[in-house]
Amino acid sequence: MFCILAILLCPPGAQPSADGASRPNVLLIMIDDQNDWVGCLKGHPLAKTPNIDALARRGMLFTNAHCQAPLCNPSRTSLLTGLRPSTTGIHGLSPWYREVESLKGRESLPQAFGRAGYQTAVAGKIWHAVPPRDRAGQFQTWGHPGGAGAKPAAKLIPPTPGGNHPLMDWGAFPHRDEQKGDYQVASWAADHLKKLPGDKPFFLAAGFFLPHVPCHIPPEWLAKVPDDDSVLPAIREDDRDDTPRFSWNLHWDLPEPRLKWVRDNRQWRNLARSYLACTLFVDAQVGRVLEALKESGHEKDTVVVLCSDHGFHLGEKLITGKNTLWERSTRVPLVMAGPGVDKTGACNRPVELLDIYPTLMELAGVRGPEGLEGKSLVPLLKYPLAQGDRVAITTHNRGNHAARDERYRYIRYADGSEELYDLMVDPREWTNLAGEASMGEVKARLRGHLPRKDVAAAPGSQHRVLEYDPATGRTVWEGKEIRQGDPVP
Repeated sequence: MFCILAILLCPPGAQPSADGASRPNVLLIMIDDQNDWVGCLKGHPLAKTPNIDALARRGMLFTNAHCQAPLCNPSRTSLLTGLRPSTTGIHGLSPWYREVESLKGRESLPQAFGRAGYQTAVAGKIWHAVPPRDRAGQFQTWGHPGGAGAKPAAKLIPPTPGGNHPLMDWGAFPHRDEQKGDYQVASWAADHLKKLPGDKPFFLAAGFFLPHVPCHIPPEWLAKVPDDDSVLPAIREDDRDDTPRFSWNLHWDLPEPRLKWVRDNRQWRNLARSYLACTLFVDAQVGRVLEALKESGHEKDTVVVLCSDHGFHLGEKLITGKNTLWERSTRVPLVMAGPGVDKTGACNRPVELLDIYPTLMELAGVRGPEGLEGKSLVPLLKYPLAQGDRVAITTHNRGNHAARDERYRYIRYADGSEELYDLMVDPREWTNLAGEASMGEVKARLRGHLPRKDVAAAPGSQHRVLEYDPATGRTVWEGKEIRQGDPVP
């Protein structure tokens, strides 16, 4: 009798778990390289994201959310395995986590839902990359692969340093929305939502490529962004004078150009405009998926999670790209809405992408694997002012960590050099307070949150992997030693 009553009380489409509780569906939306230039996060006054903003209004916006790594593969591996990069040893664009001996049997987030009886499906970029032999184990259904989509016959900007990488391009050229990989991902996800059978709950993941470079955008979208210097972020010319040399080591020889190059080549405004236009375009695709969810009748019984894998610099700290431990590279949008989430607006407690795995396990009543290193956000979803000793940790290569609480950002590099910023009075992180005697207690407190387990880079690591030997002081970037006197590239 109890089981029958539980089924009758479940929202349409939701399924009861073994203990009779309702099992919500899950829609995970991930955006690539999206920093806090999002309307509801107020990271840029011209950022327009009406669909993300509307989702935030019907759920919870985490205004102080941070990634575990400022690079695609380690960030996504962390989110989907529930382990920190300092635990996995995955710091670069490879390896695939199944190639690491200690992770071969690790159950990923979609696998946990599949084991619990959910129908799992994916479209676009959720993992950084998945070998074909492993795809059946990650999701039951694979949809549109996504990606950049249509591209111009030749690059739109002048040759860039670092080998003129083909991804280093941005601007408008004549093509249609329907030719964009993100449009096609949204179309597939929307169609999938309309065809779902009602006998199982679903876990659907949709991953969008933009505003990742190349920031190619149809002209009508670029026209929505002002063509003047109002698009540029505020910077200081001497911003790096008080940062340690090791901050350059993390961002050593990359294809992303420095601020000087985009200025000298009249590309700074073009890059910022293109990034804002691509963000607006992706928001429209998010809106299409959310509208399909509503039309499917599953909006009220589906937990929606929207996030980015990491941020992106557009001139701040005199660089472009990610691969840093500063706010612009680590702060990401994180929005949750649906059953179990109060419509309470915003939460400023520091949270991590690592927290998504245990949160979804708790909301869905699914038992996750042992050793999840994040903390469930369920208490904050019910009461955003809930107290707790929360500090968000970001790691970029072994020994380099940032700790972010509600007021401060503390960075400690592998060679022991430090940065500390008071974001209450210095939100752009222009003044490094690490050398101030009065900040000793703050540094010690935040230092105490840094990972105690910090393994070496996993075998097969490559692409943007930095290694430091404290015994010799030797720093190696992708196999090449960086010497103290080397000029910054």
